[in-house]
Amino acid sequence: MSTHPAPAAGPDPASAKQGGGNLNISVRSFITAIAVILALMILSYALTFFIPAGEYARTVNEAGQTVIDTQAGYHAAEGNLPFWKWLLSPLLVLAGPGNGTLIAVIIFLFVIGGAFTCLDQSGILNYLLARIVHRYAQARYRLMTAVTLFFMLLGALVGSFEEVIPLVPIVVALAIRLGWDTLTGMAMSLLAVGCGFASGVLNPFTVGVAQSLAGLPMFSGLWLRVLSFLLIFPLLLFFIRRHARKVEKPVAETALTSAFTPDARLDRAVRAFVIILGLGILFILASVFLPVLQDYTMIAIALMFLIAGLVTPRIAGLTGKAQVGAFFHGVTSILPAVLLILMASSIRYTLEEAKILDTILHGAVQVAATLPSWSVILFIYLIVLGMNFFIGSGSAKAFMLIPLIVPLAQLFGISPQLCIVAFAFGDGFSNVFYPTNAALLIALGLADLSYTRWVRWSVRFQLANLLLTSALLLFGLAVGY
Repeated sequence: MSTHPAPAAGPDPASAKQGGGNLNISVRSFITAIAVILALMILSYALTFFIPAGEYARTVNEAGQTVIDTQAGYHAAEGNLPFWKWLLSPLLVLAGPGNGTLIAVIIFLFVIGGAFTCLDQSGILNYLLARIVHRYAQARYRLMTAVTLFFMLLGALVGSFEEVIPLVPIVVALAIRLGWDTLTGMAMSLLAVGCGFASGVLNPFTVGVAQSLAGLPMFSGLWLRVLSFLLIFPLLLFFIRRHARKVEKPVAETALTSAFTPDARLDRAVRAFVIILGLGILFILASVFLPVLQDYTMIAIALMFLIAGLVTPRIAGLTGKAQVGAFFHGVTSILPAVLLILMASSIRYTLEEAKILDTILHGAVQVAATLPSWSVILFIYLIVLGMNFFIGSGSAKAFMLIPLIVPLAQLFGISPQLCIVAFAFGDGFSNVFYPTNAALLIALGLADLSYTRWVRWSVRFQLANLLLTSALLLFGLAVGY
């Protein structure tokens, strides 16, 4: 595992120390993440001794999707999990349900790691950042607003989340060069895309799937989700700007440490990189209108960065031998991230193999049935928040939860549309908070930011956002949404 920044050509060699675009997982962040996930793995295994095994019957719906059969209901089951299975669960998860997506994410990260290291060692990323700082040093807060809005829109309109991991180190490096810190860059990128994802305006992976399972027209009931986006964005921006004001350096000092000298060769390389990046973003945006593209967005992003990592460094002057070495170094630097992904995924594997995940869900549904009618929508929100700790995939959670929570809500006069909003809220915001979300841990590692520091810093926003989104759900209930 590499922990030192790769040497970079370009106008600002020292910038790698200040947050370059190099995809190396820091030792400190890696050890913290490993410790947190290992503790959760042990806890999940301990739960198998205290929670009785059981499962909901499953059926295949008209679209060929496997969902919970609410008619057959829940029943006890045999669910012993041998110790050796728990011990090997980070490997066994590769052969379990949903392994195709897991393997695709790992390959995606290998490609991104190799491509980014090539871009970094050729000096392209340092030069691009220096050019942006030179252009926006006197208008950095306007740039902050634009970048934050861009990432929120990526999450809200196309359901991007894991796909933005390669962009996080760039935004973190940009924030540092503009006189802020790593936390500011993480909030402008990963926290923003998580908030957009949760608002669910046109998110195909949460709202789209959940509405189809609930028998609702795709992306119907738009106004409340748009209102949510319009209220969450200023809350997030206020949170980021308040922190940035506390840590900012004077613009003049920042400009002095980021002196910019134009370079014609690097200008050509940057133009090529921006064009390739733009084509990838256009592909993502096109998936909003062409749903057939939605299953290929991660492939498109990986291909985009692979082409960028192979073509633009050659334009910048990186030799073939050096490029091969850089690409291999980048791939190996991602190995710690792969271990984090496998360990985080093993928690769900343990609970499903022991057949206690359905038991936990069944208990939650029974509690909901005893609550006052006005509070049921908030409890549904809580159920999804709880399940998101174990199941990161929004689509997988939709197949598991929607057949249960929609009929439950209707018993209390709550519309399926409001259920979908509660589902989107519960699925999205905690993605940038829970240690079981591999994308969060990888992004923190790449930014050299410990999980504990991130939680201490972002918990205030999460609490304020929880109050706001709960109020939005109660508002939707009051107006008959």
